[in-house]
Amino acid sequence: MTGRLVHTGQVVLDLVMRVKELPPVGGDVFASHTDLHPGGGFNVMAAAARAGGQVVYAGGHGDGRFGDLVRAALDAEGITAALPPTPGADTGICVVLVDDTGERTFVTGTGAESEVDAAALAAVPVDAADVVYVSGYSLLAPDKAAVLLDRIDRLDGPTVLVDPGPLVGEVDPATWARLLDRTTILSANAREARILTGEADPRAASAELARRLPSTAAVIVRDGAAGCLVTRDGTTVHVPGFPVDAVDTTGAGDAHCGVLAAELLRGADLVAAATRANAAAAIAVTRPGPATAPTRAEVDQLLSSDISRPRPPLR
Repeated sequence: MTGRLVHTGQVVLDLVMRVKELPPVGGDVFASHTDLHPGGGFNVMAAAARAGGQVVYAGGHGDGRFGDLVRAALDAEGITAALPPTPGADTGICVVLVDDTGERTFVTGTGAESEVDAAALAAVPVDAADVVYVSGYSLLAPDKAAVLLDRIDRLDGPTVLVDPGPLVGEVDPATWARLLDRTTILSANAREARILTGEADPRAASAELARRLPSTAAVIVRDGAAGCLVTRDGTTVHVPGFPVDAVDTTGAGDAHCGVLAAELLRGADLVAAATRANAAAAIAVTRPGPATAPTRAEVDQLLSSDISRPRPPLR
């Protein structure tokens, strides 16, 4: 493995609160459990690092106590922070409400991670062996979006892996189109694919997204326990999922993207990488919390124990 995952998104702190159900408007509920973890882009990077990838964080982080927690967490996972702390600013917080069905609801307060200095970003080395991860969240901060897209336009040869994120419908269409022109792999969940295309059927949405990308690009549409679809060269294939009892879906897509990137860096074919990413996401949802991606050995164990078990078809 010679390349690295260069993550250009945002790391925030997740204040995770487990609740029986979401409160009504104006209401109040007690949380059965509360914890504070690094989240956002951290989840993708931790997943890639645990899968054996070399990872660089090329996003912002504050110089306050929240930024200190982020840097400590990055260091614990062996992730390099490429940029210095932003003076006079701290890292943002995302409140994550997880209900008894395992679904999660987010409220985010942004911080230093929502900006990036153009000269500092340009100084982060990127080569053709790398995978550059771009989050749709980055495109919602106009100043960061402009700096990031300018940098991507100047890159020569790396794989550009794009995750639209749940707010992709709010991204400026021209900004989104500019990113798609440089995208190598677009990995979206079924809801995001539907927002982007208007197609309710994941297979139709995957094919439509592929038509909007460069001819050499590929699309992955993730659909929970059903697995994912991979569309490339005009063909869509179903990569089966792994049935598990989900307790918390927070970070499942992040685990998928991180492991996918790590496998691509190891030279794996896209479908083989997606298979391991499906397994990693399945393990992640059996654990409470956002950064619950498994190690490479844990994915190996699931694949060896589950390889003959029938999987549900993609709807």
